[in-house]
Amino acid sequence: MDQTFTIADDAPPLSRSPWRFVLHFYLKARIALIAIFLFEAGQAACTILLPYAVKEIIDSVGLANDTGASVFTTAQSALILFALLNLGIVLFSRASGAVLVMTGPRLRADIRKSLFSYLQHHSHRYFISHFAGSLANRIAEVSMSSMHALWAITFDFYPLIIKSTVALIVLFTTSPQLATVLAVWLTIYVYASYVLAKRCRVYAKDFAEARSLVTGKIVDSVTNVMNAKMFARRRFEEDYLTDYLNHEVNHALRTFWYMEKLRWFQFSAAMVLMIAMVGYALKIWSDGGMNVGDFSMVAGLAIMLIEAARGLSRSFLEFFEYIGNISDGVSTFIQPHEIIDKPGAGALQVTRGEIAFRDVSFSYKEGLQVFDHLTVTIEPGQQVGLVGFSGSGKSTFVNLILRLFEPQAGVIAIDNQDILAVTQDSLRESVSMIPQDPMLFHRSLMENIRYGRLDASDDEVIEAAKKAHAHDFILQTEQGYGSLVGERGVKLSGGQRQRIAIARAILKNAPILILDEATSALDSVTEKQIQQGLEFLMQGKTVVVVAHRLSTISHMDRILVFDEGHIIEDGSHPELLRHGGHYARLWNMQAGGFLPETIEA
Repeated sequence: MDQTFTIADDAPPLSRSPWRFVLHFYLKARIALIAIFLFEAGQAACTILLPYAVKEIIDSVGLANDTGASVFTTAQSALILFALLNLGIVLFSRASGAVLVMTGPRLRADIRKSLFSYLQHHSHRYFISHFAGSLANRIAEVSMSSMHALWAITFDFYPLIIKSTVALIVLFTTSPQLATVLAVWLTIYVYASYVLAKRCRVYAKDFAEARSLVTGKIVDSVTNVMNAKMFARRRFEEDYLTDYLNHEVNHALRTFWYMEKLRWFQFSAAMVLMIAMVGYALKIWSDGGMNVGDFSMVAGLAIMLIEAARGLSRSFLEFFEYIGNISDGVSTFIQPHEIIDKPGAGALQVTRGEIAFRDVSFSYKEGLQVFDHLTVTIEPGQQVGLVGFSGSGKSTFVNLILRLFEPQAGVIAIDNQDILAVTQDSLRESVSMIPQDPMLFHRSLMENIRYGRLDASDDEVIEAAKKAHAHDFILQTEQGYGSLVGERGVKLSGGQRQRIAIARAILKNAPILILDEATSALDSVTEKQIQQGLEFLMQGKTVVVVAHRLSTISHMDRILVFDEGHIIEDGSHPELLRHGGHYARLWNMQAGGFLPETIEA
């Protein structure tokens, strides 16, 4: 990879080239693949020698008829050869199949695991730019296509090479003219098929991209099915999806029609040669150049080879379709990692919990400037509220602390340690984050809470749930702590999801706590219940609270007022009200405890 292509140190070393990508995994299973190649060589050789064994049987029968000897006695050696070749086909093929069974699933799992591992190192920006369903579909397609490409090489291309080599050697001993004609035709046919099929790769890549796009759209629609129901937009969603399905169909038609045109060429070329070979062999036989056994062998070998070559056309097309699928997935996944740990980065050691922004400048890649030389320090153990209109910089401030984005200039330090100089894992282990819409896995309640600390015992999980006021409603669910929460926690109410998130944070017990609009979407009764769990969670921690409801932060030690990326006011709630500035106007303007959309003149 070039110097500008940065990847995380512990990310798997995957290539952007589809060929190098698959070779990386094939080499891991090289011993098993060598065994498969040997067994397939044996099977191919036994298969292509069957016409030779049939020739020997026919010659033996002719000899027995001429001499009056017993047919079975005369043909004994030929029959044994025929039986051994068939036995060889069975044994070699099943030995190859056994190795395949032991190797295939593990190799495919390794590809999926490596892609997932590489994907996890991508930044927050990457994930908000791609459909989750589309990424999952691409992982499945790349792993499956990598395996199919390997099987095409192993079970289609390689056996044809063996069959062609053995068949041409046998043919040359019988009829050099026929062997030469067949060798020339095979060379031209295979090369032409390869060149024409290779052009299909571009079509296949576009088709794979269209399929992944449709999958992403379907997942998006299914995820938001309640929106469609509430707005009576079932027909609209069907029509919306139809446009993308038509896009996929157009790419499919372009790909399949190209394949069909190629098959017309290949089948026609195979038909012409097959007729010509049998006719030529018949002429040589009639001229006394071969006997009945030779003719049957020549015809049999020619037909078997031409049939195999004709099947190769399908294999070439499928092979380049697989390479197209791999290319589409690799180009999506194997991109530089935007945020990586520096070489030798150590673990963050939080002893006090001080958070300092020192001359920090940050803008999104789109050119949107958010912070310009921002300097502010949050003292250890301090509870700080962040207020301001949407787009004022509150969430960006939080995202920078979590290192979901990195500043272009300045330093963000926790206990005087630059967060860019420590590992991301150690940073996020030291911070508990509760967003407005908690992210839950479609797993049990026990597993979701234990996610805060994986080595926690069941008793510790239950104790955390009690402190978060979640224990009672959990016991009322059908399977208690074993109940599944549904995708993204849809089986739970908003308040219940928040309590699970709080329990998870209590169990994690990180020294820094961030709440991003954690209660703004809840009713006042639910908020009061959750507030009790939050008060326990906040004890002894440095707390940063992003709030749209000013009443939730009025008791904070300190409030930072953001406006267009600047902190324009800084103080406690009483101090800011006495100051009579921006915050005081917001407090007086809020309706139902919430900030207005814009400030009044």
